Amino acid sequence: MGLFKTKYERQLDSLLGSLNMNMSNNYKDAARMDFDEFEKLFEELKARGVLKEKTIAAYESVLSVYKEKLKGYSHKDQKPYWH
Repeated sequence: MGLFKTKYERQLDSLLGSLNMNMSNNYKDAARMDFDEFEKLFEELKARGVLKEKTIAAYESVLSVYKEKLKGYSHKDQKPYWH
């Protein structure tokens, strides 16, 4: 993930940017959709062999961090304030 990124890395970074924006605005459903799309695209690109090993390792680290952050991160899991 250096100065010159491939179009695939830019696609992944764009999804991460959208994910971060949605998380900061508390748009939980949109953030979850962005994460799912990021994970799907990453796995697809990895299977096609278009990412370098160093890039794969970096994005796998990012993926694991977001998986942990998004555990229980949805509107369905929230308790209503009146209970």
